[in-house]
Amino acid sequence: MTLTIPDGFPAMTSKFLLNGFLLILVGILVLPVESTWWFISQLPLHAVGAGVLCDNIPGLAGRQRRLCRMHPGVMVSLGEGAKMGIKECQSQFRFHRWNCSTLDRDASVFGKVMLKVGSRESAFVYAISSAGVVHAITRACSKGNLLQCGCDPTKVGKGRDKSGWFEWGGCSDNVRWASHFSRMFIDARERRVRDARALMNLHNNRAGRRAVKKFMKLACKCHGVSGACTIRTCWQAMQPFRRVGEYLKRKYNGATHVMIDQGGSGIVVANHHFKKPTRKDLVYMEASPDYCVRDLSIGSLGTAGRQCNKASLGTDGCDIMCCGRGYDTETVTQFDKCHCKFHWCCHVKCKLCSKRVDIHTCKGPGLHDNGNSLNG
Repeated sequence: MTLTIPDGFPAMTSKFLLNGFLLILVGILVLPVESTWWFISQLPLHAVGAGVLCDNIPGLAGRQRRLCRMHPGVMVSLGEGAKMGIKECQSQFRFHRWNCSTLDRDASVFGKVMLKVGSRESAFVYAISSAGVVHAITRACSKGNLLQCGCDPTKVGKGRDKSGWFEWGGCSDNVRWASHFSRMFIDARERRVRDARALMNLHNNRAGRRAVKKFMKLACKCHGVSGACTIRTCWQAMQPFRRVGEYLKRKYNGATHVMIDQGGSGIVVANHHFKKPTRKDLVYMEASPDYCVRDLSIGSLGTAGRQCNKASLGTDGCDIMCCGRGYDTETVTQFDKCHCKFHWCCHVKCKLCSKRVDIHTCKGPGLHDNGNSLNG
């Protein structure tokens, strides 16, 4: 397999092309079977160009590959959205045993657990990834970065809210187009398979898209003499992605246990005493592992070496995080800015202060000492 670089290409561009090709080659040769569209988030699409990569990205369904070739510009935003979803997932679960870590040299990005285990964590990953793609593509549409879309064309003429009538103006975020493209691309693989796990993934993908729509807000600007709001111009705007992440984390906490129905065409609650999940809820099919011990077959990296909070009774506390194995304590010196003063004009001058702090990290399996710290 060779990659030909035309004469006259700048050296830096040639380097990016070669790096992008090598990254694809790694994906093809190492773990092609386990890869998914998430792998796009690891590719240098800005530098290389999505059109060059579409035919070689491992794990894409046929429809995903065709959409990639037809809309290379959208693929850049899609990759950014996937990264956004990963980053938000890691933020929401940073104090949990499972902290949404991605696996190095794994073309699926999240590892086999997200492909095979239908747990709550898997449900959250599918939802937040779908939401990230919608959010990133919508933002690109509003900025005019994509030829396929722009501001929402349906927001014209007059509208009305609790404050009265207003004129549609400005640039309303076109979340509808982004949701449509996200559904066509991300759902393509599951719609082809249609087994129990695929039905679960489709439900959670949709919940992620709906979460972005939920946090659309009407923003307005007043026009009139001396600040009077004689005329209002309004537009629909997305909220920060952090709000979507927090919302989906709450849905994770209240996720519904489901199973496939007798006809094999849909999902139903596993326990008939619980309410049927709505299209906004997350659903899962299998109980989560405890994530205490490293076991990549179930997607667990373990908690050995994870930092914990000795004083906390929550999920970040050493008792819960370390799974009863105990923890090690190391005293280190930290340096922080202090005694900051503003000097006219215009800079702030600070001193550097040091302090001694205790850092607690979880012991590994077989290393516990009756649940106590070595230095405690």
